[in-house]
Amino acid sequence: MEFSWTPPQRARYDAALATARQRFAPESGTPGIAPEDWRTLGEHGLLGAAVEPKYGGGGLGALDTALLFEAFGRGCPDTGLVFAAAAHLFACAMPIAEFGPPALRERLLPGLCAGESVAANAMTEPDAGSDVSTLATTATPVDGGYLLTGTKSFVSNGPDADVFVTYATTDPGAGHFALTAFVVERGATGLHVGEPFGKLGMASCPAGQVEFADCFVPHDSVLGERGQGSVVFQQSMLWERTCLFALYVGLQDRLVDQVVAHAKERRQFGRPLREFQSVSNRIVEMKLRLESSRLLLYRACWSLDRAEPDPLCSALSKLAVSEAAVASAVDAVQLLAGRGYRTGQGVEAALRDALGGTIFSGTSDIQRQIVARELGL
Repeated sequence: MEFSWTPPQRARYDAALATARQRFAPESGTPGIAPEDWRTLGEHGLLGAAVEPKYGGGGLGALDTALLFEAFGRGCPDTGLVFAAAAHLFACAMPIAEFGPPALRERLLPGLCAGESVAANAMTEPDAGSDVSTLATTATPVDGGYLLTGTKSFVSNGPDADVFVTYATTDPGAGHFALTAFVVERGATGLHVGEPFGKLGMASCPAGQVEFADCFVPHDSVLGERGQGSVVFQQSMLWERTCLFALYVGLQDRLVDQVVAHAKERRQFGRPLREFQSVSNRIVEMKLRLESSRLLLYRACWSLDRAEPDPLCSALSKLAVSEAAVASAVDAVQLLAGRGYRTGQGVEAALRDALGGTIFSGTSDIQRQIVARELGL
């Protein structure tokens, strides 16, 4: 059992952390991805970290990819931007890299990795959120491909996306083999992309509705085989649940750094805050949550890197990290008191950004169901 980082891992993390701190500003509050920020993420390897080098990616494994997102989550004050990058990589670029036809990979992946284009995952529907087995979007076979018809209701990156990875029912009643995965490019006839809607946090990861109205998709834009959509989706969720939430580990690191500095500098009743046990105990609890969830995430990454993906570890990791981020953000607001409640300190934004983590990529209750199932309950 080895807990230390290798010199290349440490150097990569430190470089990413420095870039994140120097190159990015807090979110403006206006929904949308700034093109210059997106290109910077591509230049520094975040958008294609786990993609093969021959397609412009970094060729990193799950743990090394997670460490990159952890560094950006800690150093970048715009959590929504980092989340947008994670959704782009894990839910879109990786399915294309692992299941796309060679010509599709060669055409799309270099631009996705470089930050020249944005990808969005279109799965959620008005009546299909946690239960993805009830997709109403259909794909009807026609000469040369399929016609997609249906509406996707919460598409992260959607309003700014150039490439959409989506899922539709091709064989109703086929159970696990009912769905097929597709790549749809912006400008396709019948594709209608809605405006970004307002949401609680992460404005830099815009989300909106996408409609397919007899949208033609050629055969060479199918991911995997017909009926393999559930396999493609579950593999993307394995990447997402295992690696995406490293950014929330980084967010917790940032909060701990902030409250420790505050407790040392702030004085009340003639004493530094750090001398009040109620304050120090709260910070210790933040640190305990951070390190516990970090170890679970690293364990899940280790399993994925060994080609032994473990749904139990991934679910426990996602659950622990996302709920720890919310609890520690609440603690940070309490510790900074009035300063934490005001905008401009980054703490209230961290709380708003953390809340989404308990919903995206499967809610906390879904993760508990997965854990219960893996335990044989």
